[in-house]
Amino acid sequence: MKKVGIALDLGTSGFRGQLIDLAEKKVMATAITARHPLPGANVIDHLNFALEAGTDLSQNIIIAAVNQIIAILLKTEEMKIETLAVCGNPIQLSLFENIEIRDLAFAGEKKQQLLGIVPPDRGSKEYKGERFPVLDVPRECLVLIPPAVKHEIGADALALLILSGILEQEKISLATDYGTNAEIALKVDDRIITGSCAAGPALEGQHIDRGMLAAPGAIVDLVPQAAGDRCLILDENMISVEGDLVRLDNGAVLAPGPARARGITGTGVIATVSRGMETGLIKLPRINSASTFLKLADEIRFGEDDLAEAGKAIGAIRAGYLTLAAEAGISGDDIEVAYMAGASGTYVDALKALHVGLVPPRVKEIYQVGNTSLNLARMLVEEPELLKFLEDKARELRASHCMFGNSKIFEKAYLLELSYWTEGLPWGDYEKFAAMYRLPTISTPHHDARVIKKVLRDISDPGPGGINSIENVGMVKRWEIPGCSGCGRCETECPEAAIFLDEQGGISIRMDRCSGTACRRCEHICSAGVFHLPSFWTQVGVKG
Repeated sequence: MKKVGIALDLGTSGFRGQLIDLAEKKVMATAITARHPLPGANVIDHLNFALEAGTDLSQNIIIAAVNQIIAILLKTEEMKIETLAVCGNPIQLSLFENIEIRDLAFAGEKKQQLLGIVPPDRGSKEYKGERFPVLDVPRECLVLIPPAVKHEIGADALALLILSGILEQEKISLATDYGTNAEIALKVDDRIITGSCAAGPALEGQHIDRGMLAAPGAIVDLVPQAAGDRCLILDENMISVEGDLVRLDNGAVLAPGPARARGITGTGVIATVSRGMETGLIKLPRINSASTFLKLADEIRFGEDDLAEAGKAIGAIRAGYLTLAAEAGISGDDIEVAYMAGASGTYVDALKALHVGLVPPRVKEIYQVGNTSLNLARMLVEEPELLKFLEDKARELRASHCMFGNSKIFEKAYLLELSYWTEGLPWGDYEKFAAMYRLPTISTPHHDARVIKKVLRDISDPGPGGINSIENVGMVKRWEIPGCSGCGRCETECPEAAIFLDEQGGISIRMDRCSGTACRRCEHICSAGVFHLPSFWTQVGVKG
């Protein structure tokens, strides 16, 4: 029987897993989920859900999704899982472990003491599979969780610091894991300052009309050619290939391409914003076309609501690195090197990211380094003894963490970004207000940075089994709500098509589609006034 391991990255927008042949230390196959299994689009939503519905239910939902990944990867029973390594941010790992999360939800030691909250140990963990009764691994399977540097600086941030190369860099450098929850680290001399912000789901292609995670069929880039833009689309091996050459203003196909598009992912969103601004089709906050849409391949459109979502995410990232610069006492223009991690950081055209503000404006070198969180999990699967090294490294790192939620600098910077992206504040006025707020200096971007792609794909080696995408993630919740009139408004008006009514009078919610506490439209439009989402979650009747 072949001995194998599973490497997992529990991301905020979705999970990724790899099957590892332990004897040959090779990837056999990869599986990814189309969404996160918990309701909501960011870590704040996931925290709110766990606080309302309970960590037991949250853990069960997460492990149900992990079990889906395991089932897809184990296409034969002639395999035995010896090791499973799990990496992710502190919230995802805490929910996976089912340990205290309130210290992550409530800022400030006084508040935590008042509530009687004792932060749990988030150091390295080594469990047996029996610690997780509903996890589909043998009882003796070794389950490894890498350490956080501090409870706010999680294992994914540790992976970013170790694997990006920033720790060896002598120049002022910034490393960013782009995603719904963005991890940012600034290195100035021997000082490391980290931050984490809920940038929003647009960088992962979520909350975008026709948006999707990085998966086959996703538009990942636009390349200007002749009188239009060539759409680049991910193929089955997650390599970008040519789609249609189109005119963005009217969608005319100037030259068809062999690849067909199913949607647009976060890197395609960035490319669309950059090209729209470059061509004058975007004049913030408007799209200057007759239809107020930019039209891409295969009738995929990008509208002003999408532009606003993208602007919120870009603005959060820029406000984040400006806040770290302020903490370090430098200007935004002093940052010379940038490291881009994660799916968005790998597939995005780095110069387009620089153009829109995702990268500091005066960097001279940009390194694109792939999925550092999944890579760290894979390293642990292949060499479990590395856990001790990671624990020692976490203790050695002299990193300080900036809580953006408590930072007046971040608050001012993000409000300024919102004014720029969603209200059309001119750049000259942006600079004036930034000076008045005493924010770090930031110039308009230059385009002569050198781009070094360390990997072609965020998952550098998908294995011979390729990448398998899971569309229906986690669990479905069904309940018969007393007093429900059966009007169906909750079903027809759910913006994510997450709610379904059946002939027996039951209501089901696909948890992976539900926006959770950030939406609650189902509650507001219930004609009988009986739909109460927190009560819905805590009822029995969950099915896989």
